[in-house]
Amino acid sequence: MIKETAKIVSAYLSGNHLAENEISDFIRSTYAALVATTSPDPVTEAANAQPAVPIKKSVTPSAVICLECGKKFSMLKRHLRTDHDTSANEYRTKWGLPSTYPMVAPDYAARRSALAVKIGLGHSRQSAPASASKPKRASKSSAE
Repeated sequence: MIKETAKIVSAYLSGNHLAENEISDFIRSTYAALVATTSPDPVTEAANAQPAVPIKKSVTPSAVICLECGKKFSMLKRHLRTDHDTSANEYRTKWGLPSTYPMVAPDYAARRSALAVKIGLGHSRQSAPASASKPKRASKSSAE
């Protein structure tokens, strides 16, 4: 790394003029830039990461298994946010999962869907006819 820094600095100084006090800063910044470009990229490290369980076995009817830690959950999204500080999209990207990869166990999703249908979610309410509205109360003077 030092040899590359020396080559870059000497090539730059052969065509440009810097004050003596600026040369040391230029050397430091050049070295830092070279170190930054050769340090491992977090995306590359993530690509080399191995999941805790095989991806094909991570979704079972009753649970979704976290690829980060191997724990089973019926809903994975909250676990990812609280324990791994990542979003569902970041998780999918890190492990190369499709956007359709479930964050909820299939059985749990089916139970919630059945419950939603049972209570009528997703259906528009039918308005009552105007004649079926509550009758108005008779005034006290007409009742006497």
